[in-house]
Amino acid sequence: MKKVLITLTAITSMLFVSCDSDDNDGGGDIIINNPVNYTFERDGQSTVSFGGQTTRIAMAGELASALKDNAKTQMELEGMFAHVEGDSDFSDSDLNASGKSIRSKVAASSDYFSANSTEANAIKADFDGFIASQVTEVFPNWAVTATAGNAGQLQEAGGGSTRYINGKGLEYNQAFAKSLIGGLMVDQMLNNYLSPSVLDAGDNRVNNDSGTADKDGVTYTTMEHKWDEAYGYLYGAEDNAAIPELGADGFLNKYLSRVEGDSDFAGIAATIFNAFKLGRAAIVAKDYKVRDEQAEIIRENISKVVAVRAAHYLQSGKSVLGIDNAAAFHDLSEGYGFVYSLQFTRKPNSTEAYFSKAEVDTFLEQLTEGNGFWDVTPETLDSISDEIATEFGFTSAQAAN
Repeated sequence: MKKVLITLTAITSMLFVSCDSDDNDGGGDIIINNPVNYTFERDGQSTVSFGGQTTRIAMAGELASALKDNAKTQMELEGMFAHVEGDSDFSDSDLNASGKSIRSKVAASSDYFSANSTEANAIKADFDGFIASQVTEVFPNWAVTATAGNAGQLQEAGGGSTRYINGKGLEYNQAFAKSLIGGLMVDQMLNNYLSPSVLDAGDNRVNNDSGTADKDGVTYTTMEHKWDEAYGYLYGAEDNAAIPELGADGFLNKYLSRVEGDSDFAGIAATIFNAFKLGRAAIVAKDYKVRDEQAEIIRENISKVVAVRAAHYLQSGKSVLGIDNAAAFHDLSEGYGFVYSLQFTRKPNSTEAYFSKAEVDTFLEQLTEGNGFWDVTPETLDSISDEIATEFGFTSAQAAN
């Protein structure tokens, strides 16, 4: 993956984008110096900063693991989700000292939820519910063999992994983690930090044009920082985020790697990386037209990652349904989370998701009707995955690889 990105970005670095003066309301042509890597400096100091995103990814990773520890209490898990600065919720003292939290940024984007608190609160309540139900339904039945309508455990065929499920076959920990990809990472990236409503808020354009720092003691402008924060929700766990290798976390970064590894979608990782890089370079050059064009490329392709994995897991679960239900239910639980995440996607040049919350809720109702995964049919799984794939211009067969 690293070699792919380096090769393509090296080519890109030799390009200079020349635009007319209307692009930034200034005078003269604009030259954008697009670097090889995601490296930007001013006066010899880096201007790239996304520490808050790195922190939340780390918090989310520890919480996702804790949801599989039946010794955890509901209060402990809720504390990890809605962390308060100084509370000892995590094994990492730096996370405990942080004033960041996961819950505060779920369904919290400027474009989708600033004027829609009812829907935002309902979504936050879904995540609260995953936590509460894991503790009250699944933990008490940790050693019980699950059956239709009854929570417990199922082991995958051949002595494989043991899955801990509710009465409908759903792994709450998987539903939580995969839904968080949409509710946190995708929503904050596509509908908040890459939005002109955030990038151009207040005096951001004026300050970016003049190179005025965000605040005392930092090297970046507010606009630069907001773009970097979007970048951080994808690459914030990388050892060297300037040259991402992918597979660095269990969230969006991991599943971009999975989609890139499918020959039907190869090249999507470089497309996203190069759009992030050129958009950031355009901010430095004060070319806001190119900046916004790159944001639309990112929206389209990040949304596609969510859709591909949603269809993939529905098809993967279908392939072993009734043969190895533990494996099937695991895949369908991941699919459930990616389907949930579709409501946070964003059509390019639009203010709309590819699928509305109501449409997503309908999909989820179809998956969990009756005894849920115990009852779901291959026809239902095909219908949902085909509808998702068609909306994005690929096929369920392509996503199934």
